[in-house]
Amino acid sequence: MKSEKYVKKRTLVLAASYLTAAVVALGVLAGVNADRAQKYRILSDNQYQHAFNELVTAVGEMDSALQKSCLATSPSMVNAMCTEIFGKAMTAQMALGVLPYAPEKLEQTSGFISRVGDYAFSLSRAAADGSAYSAEQLESLRALAGTAGVLSQNLRELQSQLQSGALRLPDSAQTRAALLESAEDAVPNMGDRFRLIEEEFPEVPSLIYDGPFSEHLSGMAPRALENLPEADTESARDTAAGFLGISRGKVYPLGECGGDLPCYGFAADTEGGGEVYIAVTKQGGRVLSMLTSRPVGSENVSKEDALKAAEDFLRRAGYDSMAQTYHMTQGGILTVNYAYRQDGVLCYSDLVKVSVALDTGKVCGFEAKGYLTAHTARTLPEIAVSAEQARSAVPADLSVLAVQTALVPSDGKYETLCHEFKCEADDGSHYIIYVNAVTGRQHKILILLEDESGTLTL
Repeated sequence: MKSEKYVKKRTLVLAASYLTAAVVALGVLAGVNADRAQKYRILSDNQYQHAFNELVTAVGEMDSALQKSCLATSPSMVNAMCTEIFGKAMTAQMALGVLPYAPEKLEQTSGFISRVGDYAFSLSRAAADGSAYSAEQLESLRALAGTAGVLSQNLRELQSQLQSGALRLPDSAQTRAALLESAEDAVPNMGDRFRLIEEEFPEVPSLIYDGPFSEHLSGMAPRALENLPEADTESARDTAAGFLGISRGKVYPLGECGGDLPCYGFAADTEGGGEVYIAVTKQGGRVLSMLTSRPVGSENVSKEDALKAAEDFLRRAGYDSMAQTYHMTQGGILTVNYAYRQDGVLCYSDLVKVSVALDTGKVCGFEAKGYLTAHTARTLPEIAVSAEQARSAVPADLSVLAVQTALVPSDGKYETLCHEFKCEADDGSHYIIYVNAVTGRQHKILILLEDESGTLTL
């Protein structure tokens, strides 16, 4: 009995010791975690402070470069100054992305910086071809410089108030609330000041240039639909049914959608489950897109058969003179890109995509926005530099595998007539080099990434 009492007592002592040790260990662990959390918070806060200072510096330097660029008169100096503007704009944009504010809260500031960078990049490319400013471009630069000066001054004032303690950036504890916008005052003081800068942002000048922020792109009418009458819901429904090859009674309306190409939406049930969704443009009544929701099973169809199915479908849909460019397989679906060919010239802007499910070999997707937006009967420029002459612009250590003539689109929806050279390097890597068919200068260089799933360009 005495021995049993001793054992029980000893067991209780040991248990208490282990419990005490566990409590101590948990306390130490909690202390370590708290210390780590504190260090993390300090690191995060320092990152925000550093990012804001980087933003102020980059915008100030972008402002200075814009002012100096207005004084450049030679193409070489224009190229140097505009390259500097582009670099400062990219630095400012990256710094802006680190700050803990929802993107829409800084929409005006971010949009302006992006616009400046892209416009400068466009001017630097033109300068590299030997062009200085036109009167309109110089006027735009001066206007951008004026706006950048106001933004830079506002940011410097915020920086001064931060340094004096009158304002403060949100600390890490406020970051989540700021990003989720859980409250109006999620980011106190500094957020309010940024909101004021956004609301009072100076007018940004309109830019007409070869780039995505050009004024001429807003409200640009789709060329393939110009002068075509507007379709009503019933005629659009007939178009959808004919495109799907089913009776109109099996197609039901989903409503209307806006955007660059306003359209009517329809749906129908598909064999094997799922639905097919199809959009028909209001103007012209053309099929804009089609997508099937049916899950794709195991692959049973060869790539060759799928490519033929896509080509046959495209021809039945009324798309003639289309040439296959590249294809990609992902998730059991083969997607083929087609471009229109006019007088032997491949027009990359006139793009149509057809997707084929590799379990059944049936078309499960279609997209024609590029074609409907850009397609028109073009007046092609005269080729001043032959393909043989343009070949001298291809590096000598590359082997030319194929040559064709193509219209290459820019971000600004302009097109350049080029000789397209598909090339191979000694290590087996592939490139596409475009040489301007009018000037004989290199226009664009792409890297081809090819594997069993298809081709990507970089």
